[in-house]
Amino acid sequence: MSGAEANRPFGGNDEPQDPRNAEGPVFREPWEAQVFALAVSLSERGLFSWNEWTAILGDEIKKAQAAGDPDTGETYYYHWLNALERLVAAKGLADPRTLARTRDAWANACARTPHGTPIELQVADFIDVSKA
Repeated sequence: MSGAEANRPFGGNDEPQDPRNAEGPVFREPWEAQVFALAVSLSERGLFSWNEWTAILGDEIKKAQAAGDPDTGETYYYHWLNALERLVAAKGLADPRTLARTRDAWANACARTPHGTPIELQVADFIDVSKA
């Protein structure tokens, strides 16, 4: 395997592999590894094919670039997250409203959690403050 091939995050369109470069795993934050693992796990369980995944991920990246994403690599796993949410909704695993509610709950939990403290969801995080 050449050096260029060793740095590729995937072996092909049909088979995910751990993304790494010469320094090791390419995740900057724990959530990036988690979204990667979740996408791989759902694909391995047959909820979607890896070809289906790469097509939707590619579409998400193209949409972001068209909207001005500078494509520096820092937003790469945000595209993974958007693609995963899109697939989960399309497959009926969770509806878009539930996904949005959960996303908002995490934002609420982040906002109330001091820096350096683990973020924990609480029931109050799921309350829509715009309707309270």
